[in-house]
Amino acid sequence: MEDYRLNVHQIHTKRRNRLEHQRLNDLVYIKYNRALKKRYDERDTIDPIILKEIDESNECINETKAPSRIGDRSTSDVVVRLRTQEGRDDWLYCHSHVLVEKSKYFADRLSENWPTCQILDSRNCVEVYCQESDFDYHVNVLRLLYAVIDGSVDDMWHGVRNALSCLQVAVELGCQQIITACVKYLEAVPWEEAEEEEILRTVPGMGSQAEPILARLQPVNSTAIEGIFLSAIRFATSSPPPHLNDLKSSAQEQLEYMLTEDDDAPLLMANDEIKFEVRECVRGLLARFNNQLETFFSKPAESVIPAGEILSFQSYLSDMSWACQILGKLEIMTELVSTWTEASEKIVMAIELARSEADMLEMRLNVIEVASKVLEAIGYGTVILPAAKRLHMVLVWLPFVRITKHLLDSFPYDNPLTFKLDGERWQSLESAFVSIIVALPSGDQAGILTEWLGNEHVRYPDLTEAFEVWCYRSKVAKRRLALSGAIHGVTDAL
Repeated sequence: MEDYRLNVHQIHTKRRNRLEHQRLNDLVYIKYNRALKKRYDERDTIDPIILKEIDESNECINETKAPSRIGDRSTSDVVVRLRTQEGRDDWLYCHSHVLVEKSKYFADRLSENWPTCQILDSRNCVEVYCQESDFDYHVNVLRLLYAVIDGSVDDMWHGVRNALSCLQVAVELGCQQIITACVKYLEAVPWEEAEEEEILRTVPGMGSQAEPILARLQPVNSTAIEGIFLSAIRFATSSPPPHLNDLKSSAQEQLEYMLTEDDDAPLLMANDEIKFEVRECVRGLLARFNNQLETFFSKPAESVIPAGEILSFQSYLSDMSWACQILGKLEIMTELVSTWTEASEKIVMAIELARSEADMLEMRLNVIEVASKVLEAIGYGTVILPAAKRLHMVLVWLPFVRITKHLLDSFPYDNPLTFKLDGERWQSLESAFVSIIVALPSGDQAGILTEWLGNEHVRYPDLTEAFEVWCYRSKVAKRRLALSGAIHGVTDAL
C-alpha cells in the first residue's frame, strides 16, 4: 500500500499536472467549438415526423421565447474574441441571430459568403481587434446589442464622452440601432468645451448618419447674422437701466467680436444697410449724451451733480468708448468725432461739477478713454477736420490730459480708490497729439510748442518729436519753398 501511494505521488505531482493558462483556453476553445459545429452539422438530420427525435426545449416549439443573454454558454452558438495588441484577450459568448440582426459587421462575418466560412470553427468564433483604450466600449456595444433601445436613451449613455466612444464602435461594427440612439442623445444634450472639440475631431468622419450631431455647429446664412447683429446693436446703444449692464456689456463684446478679423474672417461684412442702422443707433446715444450735458449746465450755480446723474454720464462715456471701436471697424467715425469736437469745452467744464475728487478723477478717466480714440482718428487721418477744428481739439484736450496725468500720478497708491489708465493708452494719446500738431500750420505749431516748453508738466505729453520736426521745417522752409517754386506770398509769410 505504501508503495502504491508513493507511485501515485510520483506520477500526480503539481508540476506534471500544471497546464498553462493559454493552453487551457485553447483546449476549451476547441472543445466548445467542436460541440457547436456538431450541433450545426446535425441541424438537418432530425425527421420532423418522428416526434421522439424532436427536442421539446427547442425554441421553435415554445410558445414564449426566453430572451438571449450575452455570456450564456448554454445557449451561445458563437464566441466573440476581443483582442488588443497589448495581449488582452476576452471571450464573450454570444448568439449569432442577435449579432446578425443588429450588426452588419457580424452579419458579414457569419454569412456563407465570408471567404473563411468553410474553415473549421471560423463561423463559431469571430475575432475583433481594438485599441486598449476602446476595449470597454466594444464590450458595452456588444451588451447593447442585447438591450431594448427605444426613444428613452437619456440614462443609457452616462455622459457625452461615453456615448461618443460607443458611437465610434457602433459605426465600426455597423450597429444601426445603436448609431441612431447615440446620435439622438448627442444631438440633444449640452457639451463641455473639451467634449465639443472631441466631437469635431471624430464625428465628421462618420458620414451622413452622424450629421445631426453637428447641427448646432453649422454656419448660418447672412440674413440670420445681420438680424442678430442689428438687434444687438440696438440694445447695446440703448442705454438700458443699470441692472441690465452685464447684458449690455456682453452684447457689446460680441458685436465687436463679430466684426474682428483674427484667425477667421469677420462674421459680418457690413453693407450700407448695416452702416446706416449703426449710425442711427450711435446718433441716439450721442443725443442722450448731449442732453445729459445740458442738464448739468441747467442747474443753479454752485449746485452739486446728483450721484445718479454722474453714473448716467459715466455710462454714456463707456458706451461711446465702445462705439468708437465699432465705428472704426466700419469706417464711419465722422459723426461721433464731429459731435465730440463741438461738445469738447462743455465736457471739460462738466468734470469740474463733480461732487468729490474721486468722482472727478473717475470722470476724467472715462472722458480720456473717448477723447483718445477721437484724437487718434483725427491725428491719423481717419476723419478729416479743418485746421481750425484740429487746433481747437489740441488747445482743449492737451491741458486736460496733462493735468489728469499729474493728478493720477500724485494720487496715493495705498488708497483703495486708486485710479489708473493703461500705459498704452497714454502712449497712444501722446502719439496722437504729435501727429495732429505736426499737421497744423507752422505758426500754430509754434504757439503750442512755446506753451509746452514753458509748462511745469513738460514731461507729459512729450512733444519732443513735434518740436524737432518744427525746427527742421522752419530752418529750411525758405530754401525748400524757393526750390519748389512756391507762391511768394507763402514765402513772405515765413
